[in-house]
This record gives sequence, structure tokens and C-alpha cells, in this order.
Amino acid sequence: MAQTAWVMLLPIITIVLALLTKEIYMSLLVGIFAGALLYTQFSVFDAVITMFEVMSAKVGENANLLIFLIILGILVAIIARSGATRAYSDWAVRAIDSERGALLVTPILGVIIFIDDYFNCLTVGTVMRPVTDRFRIARAKLAYVIDATAAPVCIIAPVSSWAAAVTSALPQGSNIDGFALFLQTIPNNLYAWLTLVFLFFIILSGRDFGPMAKSVKASRENLVVPQEYSDAEYESLVGTGGKGKMLDLILPILVLIAGCVYGMLYTGGIREGKTIAEAFADCDSSQGMVFGAFLALVFSAMLYLPRRVLSFKSFCNSFGIGFKLMTPAIFILCLTWAFSGICSEEYLDLGGFVGTIVDVDASVASMLPAIFFLVAIGLCFTIGNSWGTFGILIPVAVTLMGTEDMFLLTLTIASILSGSVVGDHASPIADTTILSSTGAQCNHIEHVNTQLPYVMVVAACSFIGYVAGGLAQNGWIGLGVGFLALVVAMFLICAKVPAQAGVLAEDETEEK
Repeated sequence: MAQTAWVMLLPIITIVLALLTKEIYMSLLVGIFAGALLYTQFSVFDAVITMFEVMSAKVGENANLLIFLIILGILVAIIARSGATRAYSDWAVRAIDSERGALLVTPILGVIIFIDDYFNCLTVGTVMRPVTDRFRIARAKLAYVIDATAAPVCIIAPVSSWAAAVTSALPQGSNIDGFALFLQTIPNNLYAWLTLVFLFFIILSGRDFGPMAKSVKASRENLVVPQEYSDAEYESLVGTGGKGKMLDLILPILVLIAGCVYGMLYTGGIREGKTIAEAFADCDSSQGMVFGAFLALVFSAMLYLPRRVLSFKSFCNSFGIGFKLMTPAIFILCLTWAFSGICSEEYLDLGGFVGTIVDVDASVASMLPAIFFLVAIGLCFTIGNSWGTFGILIPVAVTLMGTEDMFLLTLTIASILSGSVVGDHASPIADTTILSSTGAQCNHIEHVNTQLPYVMVVAACSFIGYVAGGLAQNGWIGLGVGFLALVVAMFLICAKVPAQAGVLAEDETEEK
């Protein structure tokens, strides 16, 4: 059954079911069980055993990340119950006098938190959600701004968990400096750069289109917008009391960032004489994040309890509350890991099948960047994991192309990274997409549906750029062509989308 076209039924069944039913948990369970049935040749009892074997193995592999999410959820609840989040929200509302200003602060904060996309999504969502709610900004739009910042920033940041994952994806014996190669891919990562440009265009112009326009309109009219928790439920979970000030929010977050950075460096061997680049390349990012989260948790206790910002009982009650807040994200992540596990080389080998397709189709060298871009989109869309996608395709690209033409190899690997982020943004089972909707407290399927048209616009411009870059044998030409294509797309959007769909409608109404 491995490496045959039948394995493509698994992601098709899962994604179609998720889009039709809007029930992500059940869709993933059905997809995992369907994959187990294919693997066991439709032996029902063996399929049940296989399904939970895969799930337990994948959860075990990602135990540190689950611990990080739990501690982060606890930290979020502690900060919220301390009153620090509300103090920041009150300050932000006074300092930020427009919807556009609130939206602009969100990606800026996301750029600052460049270490890891999981940490980025949850932290930015927690900090900015009270602010954007004050301006009736749709939760779906907040989720898009978070998602459009997190992965694109991390994939072009040399110091991030994504950089470490990319460098570790190179096959052994390739004699390629992984970190140096990653640095060369940064200017050629078209989707990341174009997404950031398009994001600021959407924020500044306010011309939302597609399903996003409906969500924005509903939010402005104060209609109920689907979300994981209602505002009342969320406040009942985290509480609204506490004597915290804005500094009580800023300091724990700074400690969290510094702790995560040092944790990654520590696990990478910085104390053993390695350089910062070497330490990041060899680090265990999940262990580093657990280290940073625990350090921030201890720091928050030392910051709040002696000053009686938060009572000891309220501090301890936040542990259960924080766990509950993270339960939806944890459950979906466990299911998506199990899904990627059943698709892995040990079972259905979806990556091997995709690699065979690439080997057959890759006959024109100059078109390889564009081809790998499309394949990476499809693979990441189906398995919902960016790291798994470039972990599969980068070795295929290196094996297929060799190291004789390093420019073409670099551009191709950059296209794989770009395509992985596109698939991550488009897939309803992608972990970063899940965490973006979690951070914004937005209904997950609504986030996917409203974001998809924006992703398709930027992905199309990126594809044009990779075609041009490959044909011209010049990455800067590819970036320029992709940017020009995006400029054309933005002009068309301005021409087609009425101002009433965005922020400009409010400004024009005031002028009239």
C-alpha cells in the first residue's frame, strides 16, 4: 500500500470532511483511522491498535512541546488573572486610537517574537486580543494577522527554531553547511516576504475581500462571531481581578523570550564552546522553550506573590485554568501528529510517493524551483506540517540536483520552504494555523476559510516569481517579478473591492 496513489485518499478524506462538517476533531480521527485501515489492509482490530500505537509514539516524541503549551497556558492565565493584561489593554486603547493602529501593532509584536511560531501565535494572540476586541476587529482577522506574521517571520529569521529545523533536514554526507545555506535562502523565500507586504497592504487599505469581508462586517455590527470560547466564558476562566500593572505583563514576556533563547543555546551546546550559529543549528528547540516557559513561570511567582498582585490561591488555581485554555489546541495537535505519523515512512510513506512524482516530473532544471514550490504546497496541505514537508523534500532536492549548481539548489530549497508555509497557511490541520485561531480565540474553520483567499493571492505571485527566477537563473529577478505581480494584484483588489469592506470606510464616513 506504501508509495501508491491510494495513500492520497487519506488527506483528501480528512480535509474534505473537515471543510464540509467544520468538525476538525472528528475529521482527523476519521482520517487517522482510514489511514490505519489502509496500512493494515482493512483489518479493523489491527487498525485500531495501529492508530493508537502511532498516536502514543507521536505524542511521546512531542512531549516537550505539550509541556511548553501547558506551562504557557498557565502563564497566560496567571498574567490575565493578575490584571496585567487588562492594564495593557486599557493603556493600548488610550494609546491606539484606531482600528488600523491596533492591527499594525499586532504584526510588529509578532516580528519582535521571532524565536518560534508556536510561541509567537499564542503570545501575540493573548496580548492583542483584548485590544482588538475593543475596536470590534473580527477575531478571524486577528487570527490572519497572527498567522501571516508567525511562520513567515520565523522562516526568514536566522535565529529561530525553524532555522534549526531546516539545517537539520539536510541529508547526512551532503557536505553542505546547513546554516550558511539557510542564510542564502532568506532573500529567495518569496512567499514569506510577499506575505508580509500583503499583510500591511490589507491593514493599511482595509480592503478585505471574500469570507473575511463578511467576518469583518459582522464584527463591526456587533454580531456573534464563532470562537472557541465566548468572551463571558473566557473571562470566567481567567478572571478579571488582580492589581497588576502593564509592567507585570511586559516583564514575564521578556523573561519568556530570553529564557527560550538561552534554553535553545544551552541545549545546542553554547557552554561547550560552540558559536551562537552552531548552537542554534544543534539545539533542541522544544526543550529550550520548556526551559524558557518554566523560567517565566517561576519569575511570575516571584514578581506577583510578594507584592500581593495575585493571591497564592488564585495563582495556584491558574494552573488548572491554563491547562483548560490549551486543551483544544493540545487535542488537535495530538491528532495532527498522529495523522502525520500514519503518513510517515514507517507506515503509508506519503512522502515517498510525493518524492517519486517529483523525480518523474523534474525534467526541466530551470523549472525545478516552481515545481518544488507546488509540490511543497500540496504535501504540507495534506499532512499539515511544515517541518515534515521540508524534512521530506529537502533531501529529495539535494539527491536529485546534487551540489554542482548551488544557486539552483538554493533557490529550489527556498521554494520548498515557501511552499511549506503556503501549505501550512492553507491547511485546516496545520499546527501553526490551529494555534493562530487558538491565540485569537477564533473558530478554527472560520480562520481557515477567511485566510485562504489571501494565501492564494500571495502564493500565485510567489509561483510567478519562482518561474522567473529559475528561467533567469537569478533569485533577485525572481523576487522582483514576484513583487511586481503582487503590486498588480493589490491594484486589482483596490479597483474591485469597495472601501466599505475595510478601514477606509470609517475614515470616509467621518469625512463626509
